[in-house]
Amino acid sequence: MEESLARQSCTACRRGAPRVSEEEERALSAEIPAWKTVEIDGIRRLRRDFAFPDFAQALAFTDRVGALAEREGHHPALVTEWGRVGVEWWTHKIGGLHRNDFIMAAKTEELLGAAEGPQAR
Repeated sequence: MEESLARQSCTACRRGAPRVSEEEERALSAEIPAWKTVEIDGIRRLRRDFAFPDFAQALAFTDRVGALAEREGHHPALVTEWGRVGVEWWTHKIGGLHRNDFIMAAKTEELLGAAEGPQAR
């Protein structure tokens, strides 16, 4: 049995590395069903919005995602507002989705356990 995405680490990704195929995307998405694949400016990304009861908890979650990103060397787009955090993962170097993005989405899910009262939107 393969190790869960959340237990894997990102691998160094070079410009020109292959994006995930449609088949790989379907298989990997099964492990992170709350995440949606969106296309913005022609670039496929993983996106999820998280709701919180106030700004302080949204900011604390943003900080945890930022610390995770630094540890893994892979950085998302984050939008923090009162009671909401939007997270988008994609690989800038290849202009699309790589296995690393699915790993980071799964790790982001795990951060919810450390947050008080988050709700997915």
